[in-house]
Amino acid sequence: MKEIIAELIDSALKNLINDGTLPEDIQPRIMVENTRDKSHGDYASNVAMTLAKAAKSNPRQLAEKIVAALPESENLKKAEIAGPGFINFFISGASTSSLIKSILEKKNLYGHNNDGEGKKTQVEFVSANPTGPLHIGHGRGAAVGDCLCRLMEATGWDVTREFYYNDAGQQINNLALSVQARCKGLTPEDPSWPADGYRGDYITELAESFMRGDTVKSEDQSFTGTKDADDVESIRHFAVAYLRHEQDLDLKAFAVDFDVFFLESSLYTEGKVEAVVETLINNGYTYEDDGALWLRTTDFGDDKDRVMRKKDGGYTYFVPDVAYHLNKWQRGFDTVINEQGADHHSTITRVRAGLQALKADIPQGWPDYVLHQMVTVMKGGEEVKISKRAGSYVTLRDLIEEVGRDATRYFLAARKSDSHLTFDIDLARSESADNPVYYIQYAHARVCSIFRKLAENNLSWDEETGIAALDSLELESEKNLVVNLGRFPEVVRNAANAREPHQIANYLRDLAGDFHTYYNSEKTLVEDADIRNARLTLAVAVRHVLANGLHLLGVSAPELM
Repeated sequence: MKEIIAELIDSALKNLINDGTLPEDIQPRIMVENTRDKSHGDYASNVAMTLAKAAKSNPRQLAEKIVAALPESENLKKAEIAGPGFINFFISGASTSSLIKSILEKKNLYGHNNDGEGKKTQVEFVSANPTGPLHIGHGRGAAVGDCLCRLMEATGWDVTREFYYNDAGQQINNLALSVQARCKGLTPEDPSWPADGYRGDYITELAESFMRGDTVKSEDQSFTGTKDADDVESIRHFAVAYLRHEQDLDLKAFAVDFDVFFLESSLYTEGKVEAVVETLINNGYTYEDDGALWLRTTDFGDDKDRVMRKKDGGYTYFVPDVAYHLNKWQRGFDTVINEQGADHHSTITRVRAGLQALKADIPQGWPDYVLHQMVTVMKGGEEVKISKRAGSYVTLRDLIEEVGRDATRYFLAARKSDSHLTFDIDLARSESADNPVYYIQYAHARVCSIFRKLAENNLSWDEETGIAALDSLELESEKNLVVNLGRFPEVVRNAANAREPHQIANYLRDLAGDFHTYYNSEKTLVEDADIRNARLTLAVAVRHVLANGLHLLGVSAPELM
């Protein structure tokens, strides 16, 4: 509806340019907002105030001319001027019918658009080291990342979901040594336990599986234990495959799937890291100092240059990241979004600098980053810090087992990702209006219950009759619902463009609140057939939008609660 009003304003401004009221070279920025007080209309614009200087006119007088120049539209009931020059717009009953009809026709596609025009985008998320079960921070990354994928798909992008496995480096060495120690009967309390070894119960489970000679399979690899406690290389491969499988199970329980699993080790075995380093040297962006190879990242806005290759010959962690992102660019992704923990913030400038130094025509500011902050888990008013199986942190599976997948996904995605999140287990388990996911799902279930009661009372609903009778809905609560339903496509677009899934969560809670208020105050199955059909039609539209929004969050829309 905002787009329709913006088009009407644009037409009015063109009329005023043609009659000389406005100069031909103006470039109006038309903003249409929802009004807070519906007595002042459904939407408002300050366009007259922004153009008054260019028009050499009093804002209120210009607003009067804009209103007079508005073309006729069945969607607009009237337009009024308020204050110093705001224009308030009141939508008509015809616009209500058009909107509700559109929702019922599009069903699960309502709110979608083709902004992405089928262009390729890749979203990399979770990307956990295969050194243990997924923790709650990984869970937040999984929830936000999957929601981003759903939003990008809903706005017309061809999305690839990718998981980058850090299966190389010292952490994997520590994992292998920890499992080997367990295979030899050592415990974390033993003086010879590896200094940086892992201590959770899962290490014991892993060692026992290796010594049994089990075969473990993950999404893209399998390995059989050799039962040889001295074979640390086999232990390394087995441990990675075992924990990859464990993480696959975690993600499956969370309803998160990936299209690509990319191994960090492949960047070394295929020579891609060395090739990147050679290109950076040839391009003149490196120098040697104190036995190390440095990259001139200050040439690209960094506060200081960064070491690429250390004295011992090993590469710093951002170098394979540059090679990995060059590979992403070469795969033809117009847009790449990296959903990562806030601890990756320092790598952004370095990776982007490295990509620019390659002179590969990669756009500045590529790729995009969405960083999430830490999660604190609370239960019974106290912070929960330790999972026995993991040894030192709360696992994603712990949380799913405590509160269920829906509540876990909703709570992890419902707050802006760059804000610290407190996950209250007691709240997530409660069946009350204070629990937002329960509140939203219950609104959907309530609509479904209306139609069960309809059948029980031997009544029926006719969609065409209901749409034709929508102008009989004159209550303020009904108008609020219609306006809120009309906002959904805009919310989806804004959430996708801003990379902010929490906007969908906030919208759904508002819509659910409006519906609960309406449901509690008004009877739907009334005697008057026109009003009954109109209210049922409105309820169906609410059900569709609630389900569509919940789907974007990866949360179910139950019919019965």
